[in-house]
Amino acid sequence: MLKKVKSWFAIQKLDFLIALYVFCTIVSELMGTKTFPILSIGAFNLNASTAIFVLPIIYSINDIITEVFGPERTRSIIRSSIVMVFLLSLISLFFTSLPPSTRYLKSEPAYDLIFKQTARISIASLLAFAISDMLDLAIFVRIRKSLGKKALWLRNNVSNIISLFIDTVVFMVLAFYAFDKPFVENYNFLISIILPYWFMKCFMSVIETPFVYLGVRWFKKETKK
Repeated sequence: MLKKVKSWFAIQKLDFLIALYVFCTIVSELMGTKTFPILSIGAFNLNASTAIFVLPIIYSINDIITEVFGPERTRSIIRSSIVMVFLLSLISLFFTSLPPSTRYLKSEPAYDLIFKQTARISIASLLAFAISDMLDLAIFVRIRKSLGKKALWLRNNVSNIISLFIDTVVFMVLAFYAFDKPFVENYNFLISIILPYWFMKCFMSVIETPFVYLGVRWFKKETKK
């Protein structure tokens, strides 16, 4: 009986990691539009998106899977996640377009406000995720070819820091560039939101480095059995 209970609760490690990857991806899409204050320096207020807590995890999972199972497996997971993000955007538009029943008339505006993202924000998020995630993998693999299997911390952080920068720049430019304003004004505004947000992402990535080592060790123990 005890064996049956253990068998029912058993989870394959790779299945769990992929599920966590998809979870973080969906969370960043659904809940990443909220920002919260970090600190204030005079008139300058530093804010960050709630997605800052899950985006570094996504790139760290990329590195763990690549290190243990190879880049092709990681590419497949990335492509699958991109499809999921695209489907999420479509299903959000479809569900919010449906008329509410009488019981939910009062909550309909709140539902639409949360789930009905503008097409521009959705496209910006999807493109930023697709480009930066593939770039993270490419940089990680390139450094590994040059250095071999040593210095995992270097591969993890260099690939994450560069890809997180690209993710931030692509998303912010596509989502918030104002075509009715001069370039200099757009440049100053975008820099003011890109750099603080990127620095915060990098900080989260660095402090997660030990978990990448633990994840790789965790998987390699299983593959040796």
